Amino acid sequence: MANLDWIAIIVAAAAGFVVGGIWYGPLFGKAWMKEHGFTEEDLKQGNFALIYGATFLLSIVSAIFLGHLLAHFGAMSARSTMMISVGVALGFIVPAVGTNYLFSRASGKLFAIDAGYWLLFYAAMGAVFVLLG
Repeated sequence: MANLDWIAIIVAAAAGFVVGGIWYGPLFGKAWMKEHGFTEEDLKQGNFALIYGATFLLSIVSAIFLGHLLAHFGAMSARSTMMISVGVALGFIVPAVGTNYLFSRASGKLFAIDAGYWLLFYAAMGAVFVLLG
């Protein structure tokens, strides 16, 4: 994977991770919990090191592949970078999540919460690649 900017990748992964903290915390945390049927006590029972550690590693994987895709195109405008970044979410991630939610009969509200997160996740990573790439 030539031409990858590892600093941009780590910062992009961190940006996506921070988006998740805000999105599933103060913005939509309670609604997300309600849609899943979770209580505060349920969430406290999780292995936080595993959950957050694995989530950050998966964010790095996403940032690596987005960075690789963007590097393939060479120098681009900020608009093009953002269109590709958000386009990945709109064209690949959101439909995949939607398909899973249809078959698992998850609510439309939960889909909107999670789909919105993935759009902002990739937008945040794209913005980092605009600034640092």
